[in-house]
Amino acid sequence: MTDAALPTAQPSLRAAVEARLKKRHAEEMRFRLYGRLAIVVALSFLAVLVGRIVVQGYSTFVDYKMTVPVYIDPARVDRADVAGANFDLMIADQTLARLGEKDDEYGTTSGKLMELISNDLGFQVLKQVRDNPDLIGKTITVSGPVKADGQLYFKGELKRSTPQDERKLDNQQLAWLDKLKAQGSVKSEFNTGFFTRSDSTEPEQAGVLGAVVGSAMMLLITAALAIPIGVLAATYLEEFAPKGRFSDLIEVNINNLAAVPSIVYGLLGLAVFINWLGVPRSSPLVGGLVLALMALPTVIIATRSALKAVPPSIREAALGVGASKTQTVFHHVLPLAMPGVMTGSILSLAHALGETAPLLMIGMVSFVPGVPEGFTGAATVLPVQVFIWENASERAFHERTAAAILVLLTFMIIMNLAAILLRRRFERRW
Repeated sequence: MTDAALPTAQPSLRAAVEARLKKRHAEEMRFRLYGRLAIVVALSFLAVLVGRIVVQGYSTFVDYKMTVPVYIDPARVDRADVAGANFDLMIADQTLARLGEKDDEYGTTSGKLMELISNDLGFQVLKQVRDNPDLIGKTITVSGPVKADGQLYFKGELKRSTPQDERKLDNQQLAWLDKLKAQGSVKSEFNTGFFTRSDSTEPEQAGVLGAVVGSAMMLLITAALAIPIGVLAATYLEEFAPKGRFSDLIEVNINNLAAVPSIVYGLLGLAVFINWLGVPRSSPLVGGLVLALMALPTVIIATRSALKAVPPSIREAALGVGASKTQTVFHHVLPLAMPGVMTGSILSLAHALGETAPLLMIGMVSFVPGVPEGFTGAATVLPVQVFIWENASERAFHERTAAAILVLLTFMIIMNLAAILLRRRFERRW
């Protein structure tokens, strides 16, 4: 009876098994497809984001410079008061003459031309004449960027087809720009000034040097505080602290601190470091202290995870050959966990580099035209520089906003690459 039933039951069982296998394979294929689609969507959004930034900011790296000869007219320069001479007007008058134009009695025409010539040229003439008064009565050649609106015209962002009353430059000014370019007085080149200048009220003279130096100084303080303290705290909690309610409470609070909004750390820094301890406002020192507090929980969590990943057999072997608990941790466990520790630390610093909200709370939104003089001097950083330029009314600052974002992204990519290289180096070593 049983033997007779088996042949009929086996085909149906085999069919059920094959159906289930086919269903599982189909589910696996769908899961792989969903995963690939998710990656494609994520990469597409990333490509759109980076592409939009590049399209908006690449023109910043092209600079249009004007090179003009300037005759230092003795009738317009007083040797006793060189700074009292109007070198900007002198340059405009002589450039106007080379264009074949004449100024009117009210100086309106020369004033319109001055809207195309950066005042950096006038400062260069002033500096040279102040350093060497014998230049009075001679001709010197100076070179500087074209004014921001003129730059926009050469880059195609300000179009002649736009009605004259809807753009800042009129038809006569655009004709002058075309004529200067045809004469060879205006030429395009790579904008090195964007990397060698600091912030300025004039878009064509603004650069990121001060912000890059300020960011580097601030991160140096953040790393000097957050990494040693975070690694030692994590090592104690993971390897030495007795397990109990108190250690559990500390662990919960560290996890909670890692999720606290960054602006809260800015308020804490304002209340403690500035109002109570008197640390100079808008300085790399106070910025580094605030970001160190923010990065500390992340460093502790990353270090504890790296320590947990070390096999228990390492600890047992070290203790078995007579090593003390301290020797076991610092000579064996921590070196093996160092790749994860360094990766977590550098990634937490990279995250801190992009923070803006806490830095705004401690006054780093102020205009700083130069490079920081020290850790207690006024400074700005790249995220805040992006914020300031994006809120500026001049249109030319917006392309510099995108260019500054590219510099910031490059900075963060370099830090991430450093984390990868350090991890591989420690993995090879141990």
